[in-house]
Amino acid sequence: MSGPIPTPRAGDAPEVAARRAVMALCGQASAGELRDALARLACPDEAEDLRPPETGLVMTRGRIGGDGRPFNLGEATVTRAAVRLPGGETGFAYHLGRDRAKARLAATLDALWQRRAERAAVEAALAPVAARREAERAARDRRTAATRVNFFTLARGED
Repeated sequence: MSGPIPTPRAGDAPEVAARRAVMALCGQASAGELRDALARLACPDEAEDLRPPETGLVMTRGRIGGDGRPFNLGEATVTRAAVRLPGGETGFAYHLGRDRAKARLAATLDALWQRRAERAAVEAALAPVAARREAERAARDRRTAATRVNFFTLARGED
C-alpha cells in the first residue's frame, strides 16, 4: 500500500503493521473520502453497531524537550465506533473531532480490511487519501526547505 506506514513496533507482525497503516489512513481521511472509498468497494451498509459512534474527551500528555517528565497538556475531543460485519469481522475507529459518521465509516473499512479477500480492494480504495496526504507532506517539505538557512563558519582574519 502506498502511503505512510507507521514505524513497526518490536514484535509486530507485518499484518499488524499493515492494519495499523490502514487505520491511520482512515483517521487522516475526511468523511467524504471514506464515503467515496466505500462506494468504490460497492459495499452495502451491512455493518451492525457494536458500539455506536460516541464522542468523549481524552487527556493529552506532553513532555518538555521530548524527554522530560510527562505533564497533562489538556483535553482533546475524540470520537470512536465499533462495528461488526455479518461474517464476524469487527472494525474499530478512533479519531480526533466530533464527526460520528466518519468514525463509523472508518470502522466499517477496518472491518472490511480484515477480510483477506478484500484487503487489496480496501487499500486501493484508500489510495486517493494516501496520495493526498503524500502531496500535502511534499508541499509542507517544500515550504520548509524554502526557509532553510545554511550556516557556515567564516575564519576572520586580522586586517
